[in-house]
Amino acid sequence: MKRLFIIAGSIVGVIVLALLIVPLFINVDSFRPQIETKLSAALGRTVHVGKLEASIFSGGATASDISISDDPKFGKDPFLQAASVKVGLQMLPLIFSKQIKVTSLTVDSPDIVLLKNGAGKWNYSTFGTAAAKGSTPADSSPTDLEVGKVEIVNGKVRIAQSTGHAAGHERVYEKVHLVVRDISATTAMPFTLTASTPGGGTLDVEGQAGPLDANDTSKTPLQAKVKLEHSDLAASGLFDPSSGLAGVVDFTGEVKSDGRTVHSEGKGTANGLKLVKAGAPARGAIAMDYNSDFNLDSESGTVKADVHTGGSTATANGTLNAHGESIVTHMKIAGKSMAVNDVEGLLPAFGVTLPSGASLQGGTINMDLTADGPLDRLVITGPVNVAGTHLKGFDLASKLGAMGALSGIKSSNDTLIQTFNSALHMAPDGLRADNIFLDAPSMGQLTGNGVVGSNNSLNFKMSMKLAGGVASNAIGGLSSLTGQSQSKGGGIPFTITGSTASPIFLPDVGSALKNTVLSNNLPGPAQGVGDSLGGLFGKKKPK
Repeated sequence: MKRLFIIAGSIVGVIVLALLIVPLFINVDSFRPQIETKLSAALGRTVHVGKLEASIFSGGATASDISISDDPKFGKDPFLQAASVKVGLQMLPLIFSKQIKVTSLTVDSPDIVLLKNGAGKWNYSTFGTAAAKGSTPADSSPTDLEVGKVEIVNGKVRIAQSTGHAAGHERVYEKVHLVVRDISATTAMPFTLTASTPGGGTLDVEGQAGPLDANDTSKTPLQAKVKLEHSDLAASGLFDPSSGLAGVVDFTGEVKSDGRTVHSEGKGTANGLKLVKAGAPARGAIAMDYNSDFNLDSESGTVKADVHTGGSTATANGTLNAHGESIVTHMKIAGKSMAVNDVEGLLPAFGVTLPSGASLQGGTINMDLTADGPLDRLVITGPVNVAGTHLKGFDLASKLGAMGALSGIKSSNDTLIQTFNSALHMAPDGLRADNIFLDAPSMGQLTGNGVVGSNNSLNFKMSMKLAGGVASNAIGGLSSLTGQSQSKGGGIPFTITGSTASPIFLPDVGSALKNTVLSNNLPGPAQGVGDSLGGLFGKKKPK
């Protein structure tokens, strides 16, 4: 028995010695053409591997560089290039029968370019497909290349739209670490992926993909869990930088694809959201629960979401179309009985900034909006209703000058807005409010239309029907000056200019004179009317 152990130990020793010594006498680089041929046949792309040198202790070889050609339809530049690659080999077949059995590939610091053309095709779609191999699906068979592990370390992935053979604006992902195990064309392959996103966020994906689609690799079935942390929207490269869209997004979700349709669902949070160029970061966070179904052939799908701000929720339902450089959407957004306190902090994101020190407190808001267009240039339209809120920290009555005094309006830093209605049109170039109706019981009813420009400038034409006490001589005289009767639904015309942070209220003298002439059948402007109206706002006509 002891002799058997000695013999067995000697055999093992010889084998170990052979594994250590024989590679010193094998020209590993002589197998490079064979490795290149196998990889090229498997991928359907030309693969170049640099000079191979034996790596005894790692059980394989190291190449000085590697490159994989791109689909000719996308250009002549490489799809992948890297300074070095480690090739894991089975040593016994190499030593005794000089057969190449690749166990692993580790690509160090590669530069990878992913391009999508105008037809919606990706440059990696033809990897390993029948078309790439010059065969038809009927006479092609799965590649016989099977590798235990493929790993990309410290990679850089550049993603862009392709117009002809020229790459467009790029999104660059750094520190890419991808590990794919049990490589096979006919089975599902587990993988993990981590990367740094543009702007300093992180991406973490874990799942499995496969079997490979024989005609389009981009339609390979996939199941994965996705985690995105601190992704900067402005730096993401997904949106036009001039749109002003900004914010930091965190997301966790799942993606499932059968190769034709993709179902995804998850939860996301956006902080510091800004939706228009003239906007400012929202003071509150927005959270979203969503689910989406997307057709890979038509590049279109549907999405449903609940959008949460504070304790209030709005619903969003609609369609997405990714055919082109921008994702285009058509959405219906509805919010019922949302707390004004929850929504007020989001107003700056839409370019609506209250005057310094002012805030809205209490009350509810209802909205029924439609959002259309590219995600970074959305046009949002629809009615908004606010009820029972207080404008605090802004003395609206004092801005009205003598008109406020004539009507008995008292200065106050707390103005109840019983009702506010308007049809809104929000776009990258500003906000338009039509059919404004604002009922402030302590003051009166304000109506009109106006625009908030992309630079936060104001241009509103308004009319005010004064509240209570209108039968007094002072108010009666005021009504006669404007040619409008309070009892008949008329009002005092004025404009609002300046900026959202510092609005300026001025009498609309032109409208008042016109109303006076028409109502009194006068041949021309009444003397002194302009001076009188100027005094209403504490302004006097220059002499």
